[in-house]
Amino acid sequence: MEKRRVRVRVRGIVQGVGFRPFVYQLAQRWGLGGWVRNDSNGVELEVAGSSHGVQAFLRDLPSQAPPLARIVDLQVGEREFSPEESFAILASESMAARSTLMAPDVCTCSDCLRELNDPQNRRFRYPFINCTHCGPRYTIIKDIPYDRDTTTMASFAMCPACRAEYDDPMDRRFHAQPNACRECGPRVWLEDPVGRRVAEGDDALRQAVSRLSSGAIVAVKGLGGFHLAVRADDAEAVNRLRTRKIREEKPFAVMFSNLNAVREVCQVTREETSLLESPQRPIVLLKVHEGGGRPGIAPGVAPRNRFLGAFLPYTPLHFLLFDGGSYDALVMTSGNQSDEPMVAGNEEARERLVGIADCFLLHDRDIYMRCDDSVARVLGGKPRPLRRARGYVPAPVFLREPGPSVLGVGAELKSAVCLTRGREAFLSQHIGDLENLETLHSFEKTVAHLQRILEIEPRCIAHDLHPDYLSTQWAVARPDLPLLPVQHHHAHIGSVMAENHLAGPVLGLALDGTGLGTDGTIWGGEILWVDGHRFQRLGHFRQVPLPGGGQAIREPWRMALAYLWSLDSGGCLERFEGIVQRWSAGKVKVLLQMLQKRFNTPLTSSCGRLFDAVSALVGLRDRVTYEGQAAIELEQVLEPDGGSYSGVVNREGGIFILDPFPLVAQVAGDVLRRELPGVVSARFHNGLVALLAEGVRRASEASGTTRVALSGGVFQNAYLFEHLHEALVKLGLEVFSHREVPTNDACIALGQAHVAREWLMAGGEQNVQRGHMDRRHPALM
Repeated sequence: MEKRRVRVRVRGIVQGVGFRPFVYQLAQRWGLGGWVRNDSNGVELEVAGSSHGVQAFLRDLPSQAPPLARIVDLQVGEREFSPEESFAILASESMAARSTLMAPDVCTCSDCLRELNDPQNRRFRYPFINCTHCGPRYTIIKDIPYDRDTTTMASFAMCPACRAEYDDPMDRRFHAQPNACRECGPRVWLEDPVGRRVAEGDDALRQAVSRLSSGAIVAVKGLGGFHLAVRADDAEAVNRLRTRKIREEKPFAVMFSNLNAVREVCQVTREETSLLESPQRPIVLLKVHEGGGRPGIAPGVAPRNRFLGAFLPYTPLHFLLFDGGSYDALVMTSGNQSDEPMVAGNEEARERLVGIADCFLLHDRDIYMRCDDSVARVLGGKPRPLRRARGYVPAPVFLREPGPSVLGVGAELKSAVCLTRGREAFLSQHIGDLENLETLHSFEKTVAHLQRILEIEPRCIAHDLHPDYLSTQWAVARPDLPLLPVQHHHAHIGSVMAENHLAGPVLGLALDGTGLGTDGTIWGGEILWVDGHRFQRLGHFRQVPLPGGGQAIREPWRMALAYLWSLDSGGCLERFEGIVQRWSAGKVKVLLQMLQKRFNTPLTSSCGRLFDAVSALVGLRDRVTYEGQAAIELEQVLEPDGGSYSGVVNREGGIFILDPFPLVAQVAGDVLRRELPGVVSARFHNGLVALLAEGVRRASEASGTTRVALSGGVFQNAYLFEHLHEALVKLGLEVFSHREVPTNDACIALGQAHVAREWLMAGGEQNVQRGHMDRRHPALM
């Protein structure tokens, strides 16, 4: 019988997911000897035996891998044959260069759930049950290789029963690093607001359920941080949580006990069901049932919103919180006060949540990396992330080709960072808005952690043009690396190109609220020609004054008045009296003087500010309490209507100007005629789609480019995204958008990294000055 021996190297997500026991069992099935081990590059193995057995082993290795494994590269090398009596799993080996991929945290698997609910099982109701197919990964890893002593489980010595499972290659807990039971593992307890333990173990869980049932706010230590939990059907408790958390109107996410409970409140499609039940278990934006209110959901959970952020339990502790409770839905919002990072440590929770929570459900398994819940929705029949964190990070975005390692530090809002290595782009978890020192510390820890566990030394740091962003200031303070300032909307389009493996050129349509332009004005409604590290501005929305700068973002009525004044600077008070009289006469007078004198009124081409203006014009929102609220509520009231307002596309100095002023005038006219807000919203959306499609069509003809990339926070608007996508396809254009990373500013770091890689590969590093900071974009044509 012909004999054969091969060495196999496997790269990808192959550590901590049961890959080695799978290899062991596969070798046993085909009668092969040899060995397998983890190293810093992934998994290495050798098998020896019959040629037929080796061939079958190599066939089954990628096709039958464990559910959480993701094989990126598999290399097979022939070895001189020498027999092996048995197959062994060897100790992990550290190597100088690291290229392994780490698994994200994933939801509790069905096998562990069965054990959790089995009174005869020794892990019955144990809130930290896990195996190689489920449980914590990224949030407990300090370093790699992924072994117990490099995680926050290092301090828990396994009991003999757990050790036997851990050492048994035939057991699904073989080398499950968080493996534990109530005899040897993490423990849970309940504290009152002054730090006294009032219950431990299973009694703590049952008391927490009892308190939730009675309307208490419970701070729950979870997988990547703390949640603040309260009954979703208790209006008084929900309002109390809003007051204490200082969160006026931004919707809360709701965790439901099961899928049937979700369906009682929301419309759920097949694609949305798959997303809800996926191992990642993101929060999914779902449309609530029309009419009759929301059974089981208090009005204050998601005020003035037709959608609800719903998700299912994903840890054993979550499942136990629904066992015996008099509720099927819990508000589960991030454990923090508004604008602060999510709390991750016990002592931190005692200090920062003491004025919010009525009690604390704590445990002693440390969270090394905080990681918030991911958020997604289905658009155009495909899942699209809105916040990429737990369940997805640190799995990389794979790029078109290998390139130099770079660091993109992102923007200010929805901060995330991106490190690249070869063909891999590691986009971090959602960090938050970089507007305070606490979030900056989280940002710095994330950068350092990713650099350490991935062993990446970037050759360049790419940052936003805005000098006041904390991410920009952090980058400029690094004296040891070249810097590349990347214009905000160039980064938006660069992220689409990176994700879709596009080699330029493309037309980029970038629509958002704010981004500093190369001319010093505020951009946000842009048509760009992009080819790697180069871009050219081909078109943009007609500019409008931004009265009061940042104050106009918080008070949309200012944008409404700015548009009305721009339409008729001399007679807007009389012409639009029926609208203007809704606002304070004194404030209107001051604002008009600012506009006339051009005092503190920077120019903007922002599409987000256009939405704000229309929302205020129709009477929906004069002041916002969270980012994008005015635009969200304008979409929420939309009632399908065949009508459409119209804008104009002009060409001025070689630039296409998308002029929404006529469109706004028609909005104002219908408002004065007391047209319903939902009808005005529909006509506005339809008119905007037509205006954007015409602008892109003309830019495509002028540039000869037929591929279009869409990015920016405005594309979170489902109606606009789906209708514009359809309109562009009908024009014969090839349309690309986001599917792996959010379309909002969370994608900026990936786009910056993409531009920086392209710039370095084009020889740009020779022209950079260390510590260079300039508003002039080095890639602008």
